[in-house]
Amino acid sequence: MSQTLNCVELLRRAVRPTTFVQSRTLSELAGANVVIASETFQHTGSFKFRAAYNVVQQTNAPHLIAASSGNFGQALACACQLLSKRCTVVMPATSAQVKIDAVRRYGGVVELVDTTKVSRADRVKQLALEHTDAQVVSAYDDQLVIDGNSSLGEEIIECGEKFDAIIVPVGGGGLASGIVRALQRHNDQTPVYGAEPKIANDASRSLQEGKIIRNDDEPQSIADGARTLSLGLNNWPILQSGLRTIIEVEEADIENAVRVLFTAANLKVEPTGALTVAALLAQKNTFTKQNVCCIVSGGNVDAAVYRRILENA
Repeated sequence: MSQTLNCVELLRRAVRPTTFVQSRTLSELAGANVVIASETFQHTGSFKFRAAYNVVQQTNAPHLIAASSGNFGQALACACQLLSKRCTVVMPATSAQVKIDAVRRYGGVVELVDTTKVSRADRVKQLALEHTDAQVVSAYDDQLVIDGNSSLGEEIIECGEKFDAIIVPVGGGGLASGIVRALQRHNDQTPVYGAEPKIANDASRSLQEGKIIRNDDEPQSIADGARTLSLGLNNWPILQSGLRTIIEVEEADIENAVRVLFTAANLKVEPTGALTVAALLAQKNTFTKQNVCCIVSGGNVDAAVYRRILENA
């Protein structure tokens, strides 16, 4: 445990502290006191830098390979650039162009795949056979990833607010398990709620059935960070014991939350990052008059997608 704490403290010297934002307008809309923990100003624009940097600094491999819809890929590329390592990122051909460009800008090699023909995981396996010096890294199913993400949980605990609930986006479960892990370290009993797209609800179904349920194909939610096939083996037991429930969110509600965060909090947020506010507004009765922390996980949204969402108010 002490070794984990030391690693978290080392990581926190490298990351930007999360930005806490209180919006009176959003609180009025939700009927609750809402505090946003925004990772939109984190290095590479999302919480993923916490996980990626923690992995890169603790591995001896000179080359890292990962699958990503974009945020983990660019975070990994940035961390590798800072620590003089190489990385290859397998991304869906449908990934936001802003995320593809960012991976390349940080020196990463991008492998685009048509996920209707070959999965990202299969392509990663192929590349691992080709590059025997490389280490394969999961964006969410890795203890170092979970520990890295737990640094955000530490900051929430230390922010000076006593929350009745924390809402966190759920894709592969790396961030949610990191938040739960941090709370458990401090014996903090604050309820943690997941927020997941309804059309990508494998995590919600997994909690309901008591076992990991996989999606047959990558779900095409506008929340591209949640287009995962399943939760990870490492984060599953943490989430099963640590999440109060998962709120399933409609696609229209995700887009509405992006607009609300722009108008009510002056934040540019990607759809995955807006999942928590979408869940809060969709389940207002659950959180009435509570002190709620909504984790906004990132702001890397394609300009054309963002413009369309804002114009479709």
